[in-house]
Amino acid sequence: MKLHELHDNEGATKRKKRIGRGPGSGMGKTGGRGVKGQKSRSGVAIKGFEGGQMPLYQRLPKRGFNKPNRKAYAVVNLGLIQKFIDAGTLDGSAAITEDALIASGLVRRKLDGVRVLAKGDVTSSITLEVSGASKSAVEAVEKAGGKLTLTAARAAEAAE
Repeated sequence: MKLHELHDNEGATKRKKRIGRGPGSGMGKTGGRGVKGQKSRSGVAIKGFEGGQMPLYQRLPKRGFNKPNRKAYAVVNLGLIQKFIDAGTLDGSAAITEDALIASGLVRRKLDGVRVLAKGDVTSSITLEVSGASKSAVEAVEKAGGKLTLTAARAAEAAE
């Protein structure tokens, strides 16, 4: 077999329909748009129009609320922090800050801060300084003999 002998299977490819190219094409004159009216003209898109009845997007109930100034935290689990300490990527003896978590590759970016959750186990005594933490995460760190402190910005918010 040579390159010039390659071809598609029979019926695998179909030629595109050339619209508005004379009566012989079967799509000449009006080009499949019918006669007159709004939809026969160019530049018309009637999005969401359902022929006089109330459109679906207006019939469905609107629920919920999106808070415009909500905070988005980078989430990290205790089990992953322990795994990175065991691997030697994080220094467990020094205080682990948000910047240290980013430098180790555990967190990609800070967003509005880093929040620690209690999934997984912590065996080593670590000192964490982060923007947020769940109650169970704080308890788990303290149970292992470590300390979890919230940074100043987050602590001030919690006081309000």
